[in-house]
Amino acid sequence: MAGENEQVIWFEHLRRTDVARVGGKNASLGEMIQDLTPKGIAVPAGFATTAEAYWHYVDANGIRDKIAALIVDWQQGKAGLAETGAAIRKLFLRGEWPDDLAAAIQTAYAALSRRMDVDEIAVAVRSSATAEDLADASFAGQQESFLNIRGKRALLDACRRCYASLFTDRAISYRQTKGFEHLKVALSIGVQQMVRSDRAGSGVMFSIDTETGFNKIVLINAAWGLGENVVQGAVDPDEYQVFKPFLDSHALSPIIARKCGTKAKKMILGSLEEPTRNVPTSRSERISFVLDDQAILRLARWASLIEAHYGCPMDIEWARDGESGNLFIVQARPETVQSTQRAGILKSYKVRHRGRTLVEGLAIGDAVASGRVCMIETADDIDRFIDGSILVTATTDPDWVPIMKRAAAIVTDHGGRTSHAAIVSRELGLPAVVGTGKATLLLHTGAEVTVSCAEGDQGFVYEGLAEYEAETLDVNDLPATRTQVMLNLANPGTALRWWRLPADGVGLARMEFVISNAIRIHPMALVHFDRLKDRAAKDQIAVLTQGYEDKSDYFVDNLARGLARIAAVVHPNPAIVRLSDFKTNEYAGLLGGAEFEPKEENPMLGFRGASRYYSPRYREGFALECRAIRKLRNEIGFTNVVVMVPFCRSVAEAEKVLQVMAENGLKRGDDGLEIYVMCEIPSNVILAGDFARHFDGFSIGSNDLTQLTLGVDRDAGDLADLFDEQDPAVKWMISHVITEAGKAGAKIGICGQAPSDYPDFAAFLVECGINSISVTPDSFVAVKRRVAEAERR
Repeated sequence: MAGENEQVIWFEHLRRTDVARVGGKNASLGEMIQDLTPKGIAVPAGFATTAEAYWHYVDANGIRDKIAALIVDWQQGKAGLAETGAAIRKLFLRGEWPDDLAAAIQTAYAALSRRMDVDEIAVAVRSSATAEDLADASFAGQQESFLNIRGKRALLDACRRCYASLFTDRAISYRQTKGFEHLKVALSIGVQQMVRSDRAGSGVMFSIDTETGFNKIVLINAAWGLGENVVQGAVDPDEYQVFKPFLDSHALSPIIARKCGTKAKKMILGSLEEPTRNVPTSRSERISFVLDDQAILRLARWASLIEAHYGCPMDIEWARDGESGNLFIVQARPETVQSTQRAGILKSYKVRHRGRTLVEGLAIGDAVASGRVCMIETADDIDRFIDGSILVTATTDPDWVPIMKRAAAIVTDHGGRTSHAAIVSRELGLPAVVGTGKATLLLHTGAEVTVSCAEGDQGFVYEGLAEYEAETLDVNDLPATRTQVMLNLANPGTALRWWRLPADGVGLARMEFVISNAIRIHPMALVHFDRLKDRAAKDQIAVLTQGYEDKSDYFVDNLARGLARIAAVVHPNPAIVRLSDFKTNEYAGLLGGAEFEPKEENPMLGFRGASRYYSPRYREGFALECRAIRKLRNEIGFTNVVVMVPFCRSVAEAEKVLQVMAENGLKRGDDGLEIYVMCEIPSNVILAGDFARHFDGFSIGSNDLTQLTLGVDRDAGDLADLFDEQDPAVKWMISHVITEAGKAGAKIGICGQAPSDYPDFAAFLVECGINSISVTPDSFVAVKRRVAEAERR
């Protein structure tokens, strides 16, 4: 069968302009088969029934007027939603197929089977409503899909159930909310070759970061088996993030995040009576990534091609065939939340005082909400939900949407960033914490809690009603400045949310934050794992590093990817990464660290910064830092990264550090590598000209410089009144080093807190001729305006 007739059309004869005829999903499949398969994107073959076929079925069974009457009764309050939906679905399920429509579907199915050289091919039967997947409405999960359908009779039965699913309770409610007339929406059925992902894996990906709207990221979720578990949020999937601008280079591997999900179960194909079923995954599957780097990059490239073709961010379902190993795109639709956000307006939340952490999971959104828990374990108990409560449940599906709309926040045991709960929460603008694993075990109805999604990738549920504040930042119409205004960023988990700030780069990225939070292990404990005496630490390290034959690779990979997420925010502007500057007591707090650190009376002035890098005590650990920077620049692709050496006491020490760095593949000038030095010791100021011969630039660390100029311990509460970054002696130091740097042709900036705290201090720096000022993101707008005003004066 070729071409099209009134009731059935092959995908390859469809275009995205055919939404009114075959719905968004099927129109999109046809568009991809026609235009994107020549570019290497694989899409399973199939066909679609048309809107005309749907109305033919409705009218042949005489149910149009009956549907209209039932809808009117519901709208007038004469019947409940559940009663109405059940009655309409029964009309479809009891209907008979018109002979010509049944013959058209069966003939197309036989032709598809012949194409695949199979007697009766297994197919996925998906609903595609003619009002779905529009730019401002996702219709996520409103209609049904049926997998592993084999045989003509089973296919017709699945198609009948698809028609009925146009009137699920959630679909009726969603159309009513969005203003669609129920009898002007038809349903097309997509019949598509079944990809045997039950023997491999599948999932969902977005060509935009789902939480921040950062448009240079592809986000991929993956789980073993069929993809329904990922979509429904029934499993905690793997998560990968890829930086799109580097995908054109096959020499690079721009994967900037990889997280292994628990993936406790998988959906596989079953029997004719039970087409699919869930089974537990093996221990090996739970601790293994579903996708290798090659597959991650291929999917990310496909997502970029699909986005470029459609001209908007996309929500895409993919699957891997376990028999051939081939990857396929099985659906693509426009992303409908982040891509429609108002540009230039950022809302920032801060939790001030909070109770203990009860549970944590993935943060959806960036807001905070407080209220009382209302735990609902099954959809049967939905009527018990109290408006304005914190909804706590194991997982959600589209049946839950009516009460999700009435919640202040949502917390689930299972699910990832592409799960139903996550997608709907974003669309509703609600904070949600998904994949907690144990919320329904540890929380109880009536308890007062605070749900915080304002602290990065991880979301937290705190005991009690926390104090928090919200601030709106308007970055529209910010003035241009000669002085660069940059960002201090440390946490990779929160970095992406600041991408809309028009920053000139990252002036300070603290390596030690990534080490302490994402790695948690002392680097020397990884280099010398076999000689560790602390049994408990050794066991914890073994768990964290599982999958790594060489445990040092765990440190390198996680440090490089953590820093990559920070560098990505401002690319191609510079991102200045400060090498580790832990004090010995802080290093000792890392797993396995106590065995490698000396005990010091005054760690602030002890074995820290540059002195560690060439010392036999830490030289092997520093080599791992250098390997991570090489991976970050050369393999991932962030050549915008500038390396900065902290707490360098003398020129002789500078020479030693630069030599060790060069031995570890970080030679100043090679591949454009710039190396800066922190200016935080009076010797850096006094000998600024000499330091400038060894480094490309300075970054003033005003906290340490104040401490060492005034002789005041910055952590001493009794001396707090004496610690003053605006003291004339400190300002002289800053003014002098700015002048000396200018004479030497070296760049100079400041990354302390003073410009954020004191408006006059920013003006002072501008008058001195500083090149850049780096501040915390929440201070950026105010400081940018202060700098512009100072420049005008």
